[in-house]
Amino acid sequence: MSSTEIDSRAQDPAPAPAVIEAPAERTRRLRVGGLMVVFALIGLGLAIGTKGGKATFQLVSGDLQHNLVGIPAQPVALLLGAFGLVAAVAYVMRRVPTKYAGWLAAVLGVSFLGAFLCWAAAGKTFPLANQFQGTLNFATPLILGALAGVLCERAGVINIAIEGQFLVGAFTAAVVSSTTGSGAAALIAAAVSGVLMAALLAVFSIKYLVNQVVLGVVLVVFATGITGYLFDQFLQEDAANLNTPDVLSAMKIPLLGDIPFFGPILFEQTVLVYLTYIAVAVVTFVLFQTRWGLRVRAVGEHPKAADTVGIRVKRIRYSAVLWAGVLAGLGGAFFTVGYAGSFNKGMTAGNGFIALAALIMGRWNPIGAMVAALFFGFATQLQSQLQIIQTPIPGELLLMAPYLATVIAVAGLVGRVRAPKADGEPYVTE
Repeated sequence: MSSTEIDSRAQDPAPAPAVIEAPAERTRRLRVGGLMVVFALIGLGLAIGTKGGKATFQLVSGDLQHNLVGIPAQPVALLLGAFGLVAAVAYVMRRVPTKYAGWLAAVLGVSFLGAFLCWAAAGKTFPLANQFQGTLNFATPLILGALAGVLCERAGVINIAIEGQFLVGAFTAAVVSSTTGSGAAALIAAAVSGVLMAALLAVFSIKYLVNQVVLGVVLVVFATGITGYLFDQFLQEDAANLNTPDVLSAMKIPLLGDIPFFGPILFEQTVLVYLTYIAVAVVTFVLFQTRWGLRVRAVGEHPKAADTVGIRVKRIRYSAVLWAGVLAGLGGAFFTVGYAGSFNKGMTAGNGFIALAALIMGRWNPIGAMVAALFFGFATQLQSQLQIIQTPIPGELLLMAPYLATVIAVAGLVGRVRAPKADGEPYVTE
């Protein structure tokens, strides 16, 4: 070998090392990628079957004559379907770094949804503004409940009792608003009632070491029974004085409320919705940027290690559970003073358990839980909207979508889902 060849080889850059993929990770990627391809093909099939020429979308709630946008339904649906298929195939073939895989899933989701809406609205008018407004309405209590779950489970306490806290908060808010005529008093009372329910959860799970899952179910049954009994004995007998709460009125934020399309949806809301915005920001900041949040996460992952450095594990868990009660109580208030008005037995209709599903889909992260709650709200509102425009899909089938998404999420579609290591484990000092 000549010296020239040796110098040439020495100057050649070394080949990039191959990325090694563990067998379990490869199996998960192929499984998730297969599901993504299925959804992409369904979206493409809907696009091919789109008929009716133009799809019209209403941009202002209640305005059926103006602020309408029309698009060619089938061409746009085909384009979106193609984007979704490319994203799904790119995920399966690992054409992008692993850290960007979530973006491919997002592209697929948006493409599938867009193709579906083009198919559903072809030749019709779809109330897009109403869709987003309803999404926010349905998602608000879910976000608050999911945030309550984040605080509890990050500290190592499973909170199955969110449904019960919702019920008690809704009942208390309705009664206080009816008797005082004050929306602020109703919200404060709802928060206090949520804290009282949380105190029961905290005392029995942290001090007396009761199984947290069983305890949560018992608290839900207790809340259902006590609110039902009080409703039958008092509210139903004197509804005019005890069950006629004032629904909170919307308040427009100057300038922000004037933003086209999103302004009226996001910034012309009740104070409870604005409190939800603040709660997401505050919980995220507190959990990840403060000393207390670091301690909460520490006792949820390694309580013994936290105890050895001087962190009072039980005190941190008590504080996290009680603050979570404030959020869950406010979430319950939305069902009465925030939206519906009068209280009815069982009116929360399992939304506390849906909040738990949003918590899991969001991977115990406040932002992720909010996004998952918005998805549930979107699916719920979409069911009613499609009935209005008479789309040939049974509404009951659409109601299955959030629950199906939960199963897929737990199976690994949204990534590896792992609860805090000490979640549900009582801590006993030695």
